[in-house]
Amino acid sequence: MALQSRIEWTESTWNPITGCTHVSNGCDHCYAERLALRLQAMGNHRYKNGFAPTVHEDLIEAPLTWKAPRLIFVNSMSDLFHESVPRDVVRQVFQTMNAASWHTFQILTKRPFEFVKIAGELQWTPNIWMGVTVESGRYVHRIDALRHVNAKVRFVSFEPLLSSIPEGTSLAGIDWAIIGGESGPGARPMEVEWVTGLKALCDAQGVKFFFKQWGGINKKRSGRLLQGRTWDDLPSRGVVRAPVATE
Repeated sequence: MALQSRIEWTESTWNPITGCTHVSNGCDHCYAERLALRLQAMGNHRYKNGFAPTVHEDLIEAPLTWKAPRLIFVNSMSDLFHESVPRDVVRQVFQTMNAASWHTFQILTKRPFEFVKIAGELQWTPNIWMGVTVESGRYVHRIDALRHVNAKVRFVSFEPLLSSIPEGTSLAGIDWAIIGGESGPGARPMEVEWVTGLKALCDAQGVKFFFKQWGGINKKRSGRLLQGRTWDDLPSRGVVRAPVATE
Protein backbone atom coordinates (compact mmCIF):
# COMPACT_ATOMS: atom_id res chain seq x y z
CA MET A 1 0.00 0.00 0.00
CA ALA A 2 1.02 3.57 -0.58
CA LEU A 3 1.63 5.60 2.55
CA GLN A 4 -1.47 7.72 3.17
CA SER A 5 -0.60 11.38 3.66
CA ARG A 6 -2.01 14.07 5.91
CA ILE A 7 -0.61 16.75 3.59
CA GLU A 8 -3.67 18.64 2.42
CA TRP A 9 -2.74 18.86 -1.27
CA THR A 10 -1.91 15.21 -1.91
CA GLU A 11 -3.22 11.73 -1.07
CA SER A 12 -0.15 9.52 -0.66
CA THR A 13 3.63 9.74 -0.41
CA TRP A 14 6.33 7.66 -2.08
CA ASN A 15 9.91 7.86 -0.87
CA PRO A 16 12.36 5.87 -3.04
CA ILE A 17 14.94 8.33 -1.68
CA THR A 18 15.17 9.69 1.85
CA GLY A 19 17.41 12.37 3.31
CA CYS A 20 18.59 15.74 2.11
CA THR A 21 20.80 18.73 2.99
CA HIS A 22 19.92 22.36 3.61
CA VAL A 23 20.00 24.62 0.58
CA SER A 24 18.27 27.82 1.79
CA ASN A 25 16.70 29.34 4.90
CA GLY A 26 13.41 27.58 4.20
CA CYS A 27 15.22 24.41 5.32
CA ASP A 28 16.12 25.75 8.77
CA HIS A 29 13.32 23.92 10.59
CA CYS A 30 12.86 21.03 8.15
CA TYR A 31 10.01 18.72 9.21
CA ALA A 32 11.50 15.84 7.19
CA GLU A 33 14.82 16.11 9.02
CA ARG A 34 13.11 16.07 12.43
CA LEU A 35 11.04 13.05 11.45
CA ALA A 36 14.00 11.18 9.93
CA LEU A 37 16.07 11.55 13.09
CA ARG A 38 13.11 10.44 15.20
CA LEU A 39 12.62 7.35 13.03
CA GLN A 40 16.35 6.61 13.20
CA ALA A 41 16.18 6.70 17.00
CA MET A 42 13.21 4.31 16.86
CA GLY A 43 15.24 1.83 14.82
CA ASN A 44 13.43 2.24 11.49
CA HIS A 45 15.72 0.59 8.94
CA ARG A 46 14.83 3.11 6.23
CA TYR A 47 16.48 5.80 8.35
CA LYS A 48 19.57 3.99 9.58
CA ASN A 49 21.55 6.81 7.89
CA GLY A 50 19.46 9.46 9.60
CA PHE A 51 18.87 12.34 7.21
CA ALA A 52 21.78 11.51 4.89
CA PRO A 53 20.54 11.05 1.30
CA THR A 54 19.81 7.35 0.82
CA VAL A 55 18.38 5.47 -2.19
CA HIS A 56 15.91 2.66 -1.47
CA GLU A 57 16.09 0.60 -4.64
CA ASP A 58 13.38 -1.80 -3.49
CA LEU A 59 10.87 1.10 -3.49
CA ILE A 60 11.61 2.52 -6.94
CA GLU A 61 8.89 0.45 -8.66
CA ALA A 62 6.44 0.40 -5.73
CA PRO A 63 3.69 2.56 -7.36
CA LEU A 64 3.31 -0.06 -10.09
CA THR A 65 1.73 -2.33 -7.47
CA TRP A 66 -0.78 0.29 -6.25
CA LYS A 67 -3.83 -0.34 -8.41
CA ALA A 68 -6.17 2.44 -7.22
CA PRO A 69 -5.38 5.78 -8.92
CA ARG A 70 -4.03 8.31 -6.46
CA LEU A 71 -2.26 11.66 -6.17
CA ILE A 72 1.29 10.89 -5.02
CA PHE A 73 3.85 13.30 -3.55
CA VAL A 74 7.26 12.03 -4.67
CA ASN A 75 10.02 12.12 -2.03
CA SER A 76 8.27 13.96 0.76
CA MET A 77 11.34 13.04 2.85
CA SER A 78 13.99 14.19 0.38
CA ASP A 79 14.65 15.97 -2.91
CA LEU A 80 14.71 13.87 -6.08
CA PHE A 81 17.13 16.36 -7.63
CA HIS A 82 19.61 16.45 -4.75
CA GLU A 83 23.16 16.69 -6.07
CA SER A 84 24.07 13.28 -4.59
CA VAL A 85 21.26 11.32 -6.26
CA PRO A 86 22.69 9.45 -9.27
CA ARG A 87 21.11 10.40 -12.60
CA ASP A 88 20.39 6.74 -13.30
CA VAL A 89 18.21 6.67 -10.17
CA VAL A 90 16.32 9.78 -11.31
CA ARG A 91 15.74 8.09 -14.69
CA GLN A 92 14.46 4.94 -12.99
CA VAL A 93 12.04 6.95 -10.86
CA PHE A 94 10.75 8.65 -14.01
CA GLN A 95 10.38 5.31 -15.79
CA THR A 96 8.14 4.13 -12.95
CA MET A 97 6.05 7.31 -13.15
CA ASN A 98 5.80 6.98 -16.93
CA ALA A 99 4.61 3.38 -16.63
CA ALA A 100 2.18 4.04 -13.73
CA SER A 101 0.00 6.27 -15.90
CA TRP A 102 -3.08 5.83 -13.71
CA HIS A 103 -1.41 7.76 -10.87
CA THR A 104 -0.62 11.48 -10.75
CA PHE A 105 2.84 12.29 -9.36
CA GLN A 106 3.83 15.58 -7.71
CA ILE A 107 7.55 16.40 -7.55
CA LEU A 108 8.80 19.35 -5.51
CA THR A 109 12.37 20.64 -5.39
CA LYS A 110 14.46 23.53 -4.10
CA ARG A 111 17.12 22.65 -6.71
CA PRO A 112 15.56 23.64 -10.05
CA PHE A 113 18.88 24.23 -11.75
CA GLU A 114 19.78 20.60 -11.05
CA PHE A 115 16.64 19.29 -12.74
CA VAL A 116 17.13 21.62 -15.72
CA LYS A 117 20.42 19.80 -16.39
CA ILE A 118 18.63 16.47 -16.81
CA ALA A 119 15.08 17.50 -17.79
CA GLY A 120 15.69 16.96 -21.50
CA GLU A 121 16.67 13.34 -20.86
CA LEU A 122 13.42 12.55 -19.05
CA GLN A 123 9.98 11.65 -20.36
CA TRP A 124 7.44 14.14 -19.01
CA THR A 125 4.25 12.14 -19.34
CA PRO A 126 1.01 14.06 -18.52
CA ASN A 127 0.72 12.40 -15.09
CA ILE A 128 3.86 14.13 -13.78
CA TRP A 129 3.50 17.54 -12.10
CA MET A 130 6.69 19.49 -11.42
CA GLY A 131 7.06 22.13 -8.72
CA VAL A 132 9.58 24.34 -6.95
CA THR A 133 9.61 25.80 -3.44
CA VAL A 134 9.88 29.58 -3.14
CA GLU A 135 9.98 30.61 0.50
CA SER A 136 10.73 34.30 -0.02
CA GLY A 137 11.30 36.95 -2.63
CA ARG A 138 14.97 35.98 -2.67
CA TYR A 139 14.14 32.72 -4.45
CA VAL A 140 11.63 33.73 -7.12
CA HIS A 141 14.33 32.90 -9.70
CA ARG A 142 13.45 29.23 -9.12
CA ILE A 143 10.19 29.92 -10.97
CA ASP A 144 12.17 30.92 -14.07
CA ALA A 145 13.94 27.56 -14.08
CA LEU A 146 10.62 25.72 -13.71
CA ARG A 147 9.36 27.29 -16.94
CA HIS A 148 12.00 25.31 -18.86
CA VAL A 149 10.42 21.98 -17.91
CA ASN A 150 7.84 20.45 -20.25
CA ALA A 151 5.53 19.24 -17.47
CA LYS A 152 1.74 19.22 -17.96
CA VAL A 153 1.34 20.98 -14.60
CA ARG A 154 3.93 23.35 -13.14
CA PHE A 155 3.40 24.49 -9.58
CA VAL A 156 5.02 26.59 -6.88
CA SER A 157 4.96 25.86 -3.16
CA PHE A 158 5.29 29.09 -1.19
CA GLU A 159 5.87 27.17 2.02
CA PRO A 160 7.15 27.99 4.50
CA LEU A 161 6.37 31.53 3.36
CA LEU A 162 8.94 33.69 5.14
CA SER A 163 8.49 37.05 3.43
CA SER A 164 6.31 38.88 0.96
CA ILE A 165 6.67 38.00 -2.72
CA PRO A 166 7.30 41.04 -4.94
CA GLU A 167 4.09 42.43 -6.42
CA GLY A 168 5.43 42.28 -9.99
CA THR A 169 6.48 38.62 -9.85
CA SER A 170 5.48 36.80 -13.03
CA LEU A 171 3.68 33.48 -12.69
CA ALA A 172 3.48 33.00 -16.46
CA GLY A 173 3.51 29.30 -17.30
CA ILE A 174 2.59 28.31 -13.73
CA ASP A 175 -0.65 26.42 -13.17
CA TRP A 176 -0.94 26.12 -9.40
CA ALA A 177 0.30 27.77 -6.19
CA ILE A 178 0.37 26.31 -2.68
CA ILE A 179 0.76 28.76 0.21
CA GLY A 180 1.51 27.83 3.81
CA GLY A 181 3.11 29.08 6.98
CA GLU A 182 5.86 27.25 8.84
CA SER A 183 4.77 24.89 11.60
CA GLY A 184 6.37 23.05 14.49
CA PRO A 185 9.21 23.98 16.86
CA GLY A 186 10.73 27.38 16.10
CA ALA A 187 8.05 28.22 13.51
CA ARG A 188 8.55 31.67 12.00
CA PRO A 189 5.38 33.79 11.62
CA MET A 190 3.62 34.44 8.32
CA GLU A 191 1.90 37.78 7.78
CA VAL A 192 -1.65 38.03 6.42
CA GLU A 193 -0.51 40.60 3.85
CA TRP A 194 1.99 38.14 2.35
CA VAL A 195 -0.79 35.64 1.75
CA THR A 196 -3.35 38.09 0.36
CA GLY A 197 -0.65 39.56 -1.86
CA LEU A 198 0.04 36.13 -3.33
CA LYS A 199 -3.65 35.48 -3.78
CA ALA A 200 -3.95 38.72 -5.73
CA LEU A 201 -1.02 37.65 -7.92
CA CYS A 202 -2.66 34.26 -8.58
CA ASP A 203 -6.07 35.79 -9.31
CA ALA A 204 -4.59 38.33 -11.72
CA GLN A 205 -2.56 35.70 -13.61
CA GLY A 206 -5.05 32.82 -13.65
CA VAL A 207 -3.14 30.53 -11.27
CA LYS A 208 -5.06 28.06 -9.11
CA PHE A 209 -4.69 28.92 -5.42
CA PHE A 210 -4.39 26.44 -2.55
CA PHE A 211 -4.05 27.76 1.00
CA LYS A 212 -2.58 24.99 3.13
CA GLN A 213 -2.21 26.48 6.62
CA TRP A 214 -1.28 29.46 8.80
CA GLY A 215 1.20 27.24 10.64
CA GLY A 216 2.75 28.13 13.98
CA ILE A 217 3.55 25.91 16.94
CA ASN A 218 0.00 24.52 16.87
CA LYS A 219 -1.08 24.49 13.24
CA LYS A 220 -4.43 22.85 13.99
CA ARG A 221 -5.37 25.75 16.24
CA SER A 222 -4.36 28.39 13.69
CA GLY A 223 -6.24 26.52 10.98
CA ARG A 224 -6.65 27.03 7.23
CA LEU A 225 -9.24 29.77 6.88
CA LEU A 226 -8.40 32.77 4.72
CA GLN A 227 -10.99 35.51 4.26
CA GLY A 228 -13.50 33.31 6.07
CA ARG A 229 -13.17 30.19 3.93
CA THR A 230 -10.81 27.45 2.75
CA TRP A 231 -9.10 27.59 -0.66
CA ASP A 232 -8.46 24.14 -2.11
CA ASP A 233 -8.05 24.65 -5.85
CA LEU A 234 -6.24 21.83 -7.68
CA PRO A 235 -5.30 21.39 -11.33
CA SER A 236 -7.35 18.86 -13.26
CA ARG A 237 -5.94 15.34 -13.24
CA GLY A 238 -7.93 14.27 -16.26
CA VAL A 239 -9.36 10.76 -16.50
CA VAL A 240 -7.27 8.16 -14.69
CA ARG A 241 -8.07 4.46 -14.61
CA ALA A 242 -6.46 1.57 -12.78
CA PRO A 243 -4.84 -1.09 -14.98
CA VAL A 244 -7.10 -3.99 -15.93
CA ALA A 245 -5.98 -7.28 -14.44
CA THR A 246 -4.95 -9.85 -17.04
CA GLU A 247 -4.35 -13.56 -16.71
